[in-house]
Amino acid sequence: MQAAYLNLAIMPSIEVQTIESLRQARPAFWGGRGAGCRSTLHLEPAQVQQAVDRFKRFAPLLQRLFPELQASGGRIESPLLTVPAMQQALGLPEAMGQMWVKADHSLPVAGSIKARGGVHEVLEYAEQIALQHGLLADGDYLQLASDAARAVFASYQVAVGSTGNLGLSIGVMASGLGFKATVHMSADARAWKKSRLRSHGVTVVEYAEDYGVAVEQGRKAAESDPNCFFIDDENSRTLFLGYAVAGQRLKAQFAQQGRVVDADHPLFVYLPCGVGGGPGGVAFGLKLAFGDNVHCFFAEPTHSPCMLLGVHTGLHDAIAVQDLGIDNLTAADGLAVGRASGFVGRAMERLLAGFYTLRDQEMYDLLGLLARDEE
Repeated sequence: MQAAYLNLAIMPSIEVQTIESLRQARPAFWGGRGAGCRSTLHLEPAQVQQAVDRFKRFAPLLQRLFPELQASGGRIESPLLTVPAMQQALGLPEAMGQMWVKADHSLPVAGSIKARGGVHEVLEYAEQIALQHGLLADGDYLQLASDAARAVFASYQVAVGSTGNLGLSIGVMASGLGFKATVHMSADARAWKKSRLRSHGVTVVEYAEDYGVAVEQGRKAAESDPNCFFIDDENSRTLFLGYAVAGQRLKAQFAQQGRVVDADHPLFVYLPCGVGGGPGGVAFGLKLAFGDNVHCFFAEPTHSPCMLLGVHTGLHDAIAVQDLGIDNLTAADGLAVGRASGFVGRAMERLLAGFYTLRDQEMYDLLGLLARDEE
């Protein structure tokens, strides 16, 4: 552990003080490498639009399969909420702007941000299988709820490694369409998430180790089955594009409320970060929607600062928090990731305005304020 730390300390691009703060699990802030550049991503706005269109094509089917989507016509979206009492409790005057919460914790079907990326990847896979088997000859996606379509899907399996939230979105959606589904869950995954998955007929494989082991073992298990599709949270562009749909959706919500985002009214967004796919995709979508008028920050637990560490050192997925002696233990189970996605880190390092870490107790305190002051 100490050797890895000393090797980092002599690298000229590294601020030793930041690394020392991470190593000692102290709150840290790092302003990143500069924002505004998209040249490293190799993804285009048209690809995000394809994800938007895919959600639209599947909306009638999703409305039929999931009762909670009846009112929205099959649209998976979360509300945009003002939190004036929370803003006041934090001592932020109105002159500084207005505080909002994009309530992705209440996204239907999965109940987390993963309902964007996870659901999207399952839908893309289902679409590919359906086209291969001639199930969409007339373009009617409701046909995918038929017994014939479900029989086809039942011969395929969808698998994923997860701390819990991504597994929920993929397991619930895959089983809802008729696929066999297996979720490899890390030690920190909550019992209620495992129980909910099993109630949907999803196979849950539990591990005593962290997220990285669950992903590795899930990937190995999938390799032995040619009809098993493993969804890779660390490197999937399809997941990333599903998350990116949030940018277009948020822009529409602001427009509906008459809110302007421009150089005189910039938008600052704070995104909790685990392996990086969800916040990375959302940040990319926001940059497409608002350009240089949006400034995105990744927030991580002090005991799991994998993205800050990977981007700051330039080592990305070649370094884990455990290499600095950090235990990767946090109450924020969806953020309990020791090694960041190299794909996301490299793609986002010049898009982000900064990174910061905070202690679990501060998360509890802020959550308590929100519960007390906002209904």
